[in-house]
Amino acid sequence: MKVTKAQAQANRARIVETASTLFRERGYDGVGVAELMAAAGFTHGGFYKHFGSKADLMAEAAACGFSQTAARSEGVDIAEFIQSYVSRWHRDTRSDGCTLAALGGDAARQTEAIKMTFAEGIESLLAGIELDGSMPGDGDRERGRSRAIDILAHAVGAVVLSRACPDDSPLADEILKVCRAEILASLTSTASTS
Repeated sequence: MKVTKAQAQANRARIVETASTLFRERGYDGVGVAELMAAAGFTHGGFYKHFGSKADLMAEAAACGFSQTAARSEGVDIAEFIQSYVSRWHRDTRSDGCTLAALGGDAARQTEAIKMTFAEGIESLLAGIELDGSMPGDGDRERGRSRAIDILAHAVGAVVLSRACPDDSPLADEILKVCRAEILASLTSTASTS
């Protein structure tokens, strides 16, 4: 039975979404093509009908993950975003969390195409932070971008450091608490001096 073009696109989207989740949970080297295809409900042999290589899928899955993060943060002010992002929930739900926090270290060792996907994803996250109406700053575009980079790097770093600790480690929670408070305080202090 021949698969329709629409069904082939739906199948591909399912594979990409499944890969996005599994890659965030286990890393790029932590899941093979056969396991990934089985998790998506397909056979291993069907993989190459959709993708030229695992690296091609990795790039699409990363873009999918960045889109999911952007969609979850749409319409949320920067303080709410930080409360959610620098949290125990985000730390503990790697598979549903931000692609950057889950795979940033892995991406640094991947192909240029994957690095480009991450650069585009980072740019979209920065744009979301910069465009937020509550973003403190003096209206200077360069200053706003610098603040957005600082906030994103601080938030991602907090989650990465916390995840590097054992799950029940008091340090894991302390890192999140301290970084969240510092980021929120910097938003308040910058807003009051503007």
